Amino acid sequence: MSPKSPASPHGHGSTRRLTTAQALVAFLARQYTERDGRRQRLISATWGIFGHGNVAGIGQALVEAGRTGNGTAHRMPYLQGRNEQAMVHAAVGYARQSGRLSAQAVTTSIGPGATNLVTGAALATINRLPVLLLPGDTFATRPADPVLQQLEVPYAGDVSVNDCLRPVSRYFDRITRPEALIPAALQAMRVLADPAETGAVTLALPQDVQAEAYDWPEEFFAERDWHIRRPAPDTHELDAAVRSIRSARRPLIVAGGGVRHSAAEETLAAFTAATRIPVASTQAGKGALRHDHPADVGGIGHTGTATADDLARTADLVIGVGTRFSDFTTASGTLFSNPAVRFLHLNITAFDAHKLAALPLVADARAGLEALTAALAGRGYRVDPAYETEYTGAKEVWEERVEASFATPDPTARPTQTQVLGLLDDLVTEEDILINAAGSLPGDLHKLWRTRSRDQYHVEYGYSCMGYEIPAAIGVLLAAGTGQRTRPVWALVGDGTYLMNPTEIVTAVQENLPLKLVILQNHGYASISGLSDAVGAERFGTAYRHRDADGGFTGPPLPVDLAANAASLGLRVLRATTVDDLRKALSEARDAEGPTCVYVETETPDTVSGPPPAQAWWDVPVAETASRPAAVRAREEYDRQVAARRRHL
Repeated sequence: MSPKSPASPHGHGSTRRLTTAQALVAFLARQYTERDGRRQRLISATWGIFGHGNVAGIGQALVEAGRTGNGTAHRMPYLQGRNEQAMVHAAVGYARQSGRLSAQAVTTSIGPGATNLVTGAALATINRLPVLLLPGDTFATRPADPVLQQLEVPYAGDVSVNDCLRPVSRYFDRITRPEALIPAALQAMRVLADPAETGAVTLALPQDVQAEAYDWPEEFFAERDWHIRRPAPDTHELDAAVRSIRSARRPLIVAGGGVRHSAAEETLAAFTAATRIPVASTQAGKGALRHDHPADVGGIGHTGTATADDLARTADLVIGVGTRFSDFTTASGTLFSNPAVRFLHLNITAFDAHKLAALPLVADARAGLEALTAALAGRGYRVDPAYETEYTGAKEVWEERVEASFATPDPTARPTQTQVLGLLDDLVTEEDILINAAGSLPGDLHKLWRTRSRDQYHVEYGYSCMGYEIPAAIGVLLAAGTGQRTRPVWALVGDGTYLMNPTEIVTAVQENLPLKLVILQNHGYASISGLSDAVGAERFGTAYRHRDADGGFTGPPLPVDLAANAASLGLRVLRATTVDDLRKALSEARDAEGPTCVYVETETPDTVSGPPPAQAWWDVPVAETASRPAAVRAREEYDRQVAARRRHL
């Protein structure tokens, strides 16, 4: 990099002559977040795949920032990815494990490299997790028009494929002049560090502007601390919230991901200790209380426990804490069926706090719970002991169903999916982290998994994106390492998910990260197969089998060897065919120091060891007219269920 130059005629004092890309990387390396006295890098590393749209700009800048006399404090580490979508998933996994206090950047070339970011960006924004996207863009000065991979839009010369990222980004800007980077970069950091606004942030970088030099004011490169605020509740809203809780006879807390993002688990435990209000959890909120906490009643909604869902049906006050109240959580408007039910929603965003016509309490989850606990302390509120006895007894009954699902009476048999979870349950400690995202596993995990620590349960269900697990596990491993020791991180995937996105196995091998990949082979899309059967679509197109004579897919299973595929990408693979084999393989994988795969074909569950069925209805519209009996029957059931749906106004 060029040395500092003398005072600038622009009135900024001394300047530094750098390319736009060099300036951006230098700026990013000096951004920090601070919350509760803890300070860390905001952008800890940059993932990248290079092409003509970023190799000479961001690529060259990363070489300088990572390999020259830059000082370790302001170095920008580079991580090599294999798929652009997967790089975003890895960055999202890292951000979640880091408590949204630290994030990573992702750079791509123009064209397909940039559009491959869209799915990952949507996942980040829906889950409110920070990631910085730096896609290359077509020439701002247009000396080559069209350039390779450019989308030509006849009605607009300033549109590129990067505009696909606008609706899935919380902030978007295209840097068409070097000096435009200064306000854009500052705005990008503001959004990434804002607990109410965070998500994917996109700075589209035309390839010519990346390489253009400019005299940058030294102030641009000063270290900046972005304070992660904890807004306290408004006094009026707090008083109203306290009144609503004190008048409730059957209150229920729904803990969402905001509890984790706020690090409010201990505060929630203190609140429940004082009030004895039971706590159900969303997919993102599972782990807000340990599974053995007396007030924890498990997951809620379509994939929830009978304990939580039965309480939801009779609750007169539902207290949301950091949840978006998606349709799985609410069971599509049928779950909270008490005619007198009201909602109180503690959330850092007003948009979410007002859902379901709730009484809003707009605040940080921890700050809001602390205020509620203090306000209720002097007023002697506590739920009726009979209500406490009711939900603790129901929890014990549900635990018996979990034990039955996990039971392995025949150690020589092929395991079911829930038995796989049971064997893991026997093995793990509070150190282990489980990652999953899509298929039938999220439902089984939400109902059955016994979460032992605040960050053990990592199920991405905001976007439920197949292919998330393996790259996210890499991000988690990068964030969860402690000194010379790395916590055990398990990526649980079905065959459908594995085939979507196995490429980052190569990255885990390259970095020698002790990824523990468990592949469950069930020869198809098991979750959608069940849904298809329920809605009268007769499991069409959901099995991985050869075609039959009628053109369907009911022939023999495809001779696909996913274990061999994983081994070809560099993983050590342990094959298991029986319960006993699997128990040994999982134990060996947990102790492994390098990336390891456990491969098992699962048996179709029977009535003893299978997972409990859905405890609440989910609205998936069924064909209103059909000639096939399965669809006719499904529509009759749909009409019966939908009659109970309501809008909470």
